[in-house]
Amino acid sequence: MARSNRRRSTRAARETPPASLKSAGSPTPETAQAVERHSDGGECPACTPETLELMNGARKEMWIECDNCNAWYHWLCAGSAERMENIAKWYCAQCAAADPTRIMTLKTPARKSARKRTHRDYANLNSGLGSDPNRWQRLIESKDIKKDPFRRMQGADLESWLEDDESALREPIVIEKPEGLGMKMPPPDLTVEHVAEYIGEDTPLEVIDVASQAASPGWNLGKWADYIELEPSKREKILNVISLEISGTELANMVLPPKIVRDLDWVENFWPSTRKGKNNAYPKVQLYCLMGVANAWTDWHIDFAGSSVYYHILHGSKVFYFIRPTPANLAAYEKWSGSELQNQAWLGDMVDEVFKVELVEGNTMIIPTGWIHAVFTPVDTLVFGGNFLHSYDVATQLRVREIEIATQVPKKFTFPMFTKLCWYVGDKYLRDFKAPAGVSFSPRVLEGILTLAEFLVAEARMLESGGDQAKKEAKEHVPADRVKDAPAVARELRWRVKQALGYSSEDEGSGSGRRSGAGSKRRRIEDEEEPSLFRNFKPRPWDAIVSKKEDAQTSDVKMPPVESGDDDWAQRWTGDEIGGESDGKVSRRRELVTKVRRTGREKIERQRIERLVEEWTAV
Repeated sequence: MARSNRRRSTRAARETPPASLKSAGSPTPETAQAVERHSDGGECPACTPETLELMNGARKEMWIECDNCNAWYHWLCAGSAERMENIAKWYCAQCAAADPTRIMTLKTPARKSARKRTHRDYANLNSGLGSDPNRWQRLIESKDIKKDPFRRMQGADLESWLEDDESALREPIVIEKPEGLGMKMPPPDLTVEHVAEYIGEDTPLEVIDVASQAASPGWNLGKWADYIELEPSKREKILNVISLEISGTELANMVLPPKIVRDLDWVENFWPSTRKGKNNAYPKVQLYCLMGVANAWTDWHIDFAGSSVYYHILHGSKVFYFIRPTPANLAAYEKWSGSELQNQAWLGDMVDEVFKVELVEGNTMIIPTGWIHAVFTPVDTLVFGGNFLHSYDVATQLRVREIEIATQVPKKFTFPMFTKLCWYVGDKYLRDFKAPAGVSFSPRVLEGILTLAEFLVAEARMLESGGDQAKKEAKEHVPADRVKDAPAVARELRWRVKQALGYSSEDEGSGSGRRSGAGSKRRRIEDEEEPSLFRNFKPRPWDAIVSKKEDAQTSDVKMPPVESGDDDWAQRWTGDEIGGESDGKVSRRRELVTKVRRTGREKIERQRIERLVEEWTAV
C-alpha cells in the first residue's frame, strides 16, 4: 500500500527526509538510496522550479512513496488530481512506464450505514434541504432580529462595574479592546497549524458537521489543520470545532483569562490547588480553543450548568444571536431542546425577542449565566474562551442544570464534577463565615450562597434518607478530603447565610429541599432562641433584643378581586404594586426588631429587621 507522510514545519524542515523513512526499520537498498537523496538535498526527483516556488509559500509538504522503487516524491510534483488519502497503491512515472500493469489504485470507499439519522431541518426546510449548512442564515433573513442593547465597556472598568452596578453579570457585555482586561492571549498571527503543533497533531478532536449539527468522527488536530488549509470552495463539508479544551498543553501557557473571570471562577477560587494540574481530575473548562470556518453555525444552546463564558476573537469574526434567560424563555428552551421541536421549529419563534451581536478581531465578550444563544461564523475564525461558575446567579445555574437533567443531556456534555465543586464552594464559604476576622458579602452574593446552601441541604437529605443507589451517588459527589460531615456543613452554611441576610433558621421539615430562585418564599420565625439544627454547633446567644411596634394605620384602597377557583390570585398579590378595581381597606402596621451580640474581640453584630404586616379587606 502506498505510504504517505505529511510534515508540518517551517521551510527549513524540507532538508530532512519524511519521518516514516526514518522510522521504517532496516531499509531496503532502494529505500536507503531514497533516504540518502533526501538527506543530501531534500528534493524529490520530480521537483521543478515552478513546484518549488509553489511550496515556498506552502504551510506543509505532502510526500508519497512509489510502491515499486520506494522513491519519495512531493505530491505536488508527481501527483494527480486525486486526493492522496484515497490512494491504495501509487507508482512514479518511470515505474509506470516500465510496466503498464503498474496502475494507481484507490481504497475501497467506507461502507455507509443505512441507519436513519435525525437532521435539524426545521419545518420549512423539508423539501430536501436538510443537508444544506447555509439554511439557518436563509431562515434568519425572514425573522425579526433586534439590534443588541448590551453595553460596550473598557476592561479597566469591569471591577467597579461588578461592585457598583446591580445589573452587572445580568446581560452580555462587549469589551472592544483587550487593554485593561488583565488577560493574556497568543499573538494574532497564530494559525490552526500552530495549534496543531503546540498540542500535537495526533490529538483526537471533536468536530461538528454544521449541516446535521452532529459529531463527525475520526478527526485529529493534524487532519483538521489540513482541512482548514483548503480553499473554502474545496471543502466538502462545513465543519466546526467548539470543544477543544487546552489546559495542560503548551498552548495553554499563552492564555490567561480576564482578571474578572479569575476573580469570580469557582474552579479557580474554591477547587483545592493541590487537586488541580497534572494527574488530577478537576473541571477543565477554563481554556477552550474554538476554530470555525466560514458559514459555520452552532444552533441554540445554553452552556453547561448555565456557566458564564468569556470569549475573545483572536482573528476573524462571529455573529451571536441571544435570548434572555427569563423563566418563560427557559421553559420554551426546555420544551424545544427536549423534544422533536428541536428538529421542526425555530426557537426564536417561541420566545419574546432575539438580539444580534457582531464581534470582530480583538473583541472580548462576557456572556452571563443561562443566556440562550446561537452563533454564526462569517469567515474562518480562531477564538479563545472559557466557562466559569460564580456566586452572582446560582439560582439560574441550578435551573439550567435541572433542564439538563429533564432533557437527559449526556454526561459528557454537562459541567464536569458539578456537585463536588458545589460542596467545595459551600465548605469554603462556611469557613469564611466562621473566621474570627468576619466576612462581608454583597446582598446579591449572599442570595447566591443561600441558594447554594439549599441545594446542598437537598443533597444532604439524599445522603440521610435516599434509596441505596441515591445515597451511593450522593456520597460519591462529596469531597471527603474537605467535607467530613456533609449534612452538618450544608445546614450550618444555610443557617449562617440566613443570619447574614437577616433571617432566622428555618425548620428543615417545613422548607423545600431546593430553592428555585430569588422569588422563593422564606418563612421567618419569631422565636428569640435560635434552634441548633446541626451537629456540634450552638448559635451564640443575642445579648439584647428590642422590638418596637407602630399602631396600625387603615386606608381605603383599590384591590383586585379574589374569587374562588382563581388559581392565579396569589401571583397578583406578590408584586410590589397591587392595584385593581374593587373597593377595599388595608390595615398596615410596622414592626422593628433590633438584635445585638458580641461575635469577637472588639466586634459587634447588629441586626435590624423591619416588618410590614398588611391586612386587606374587601368593602
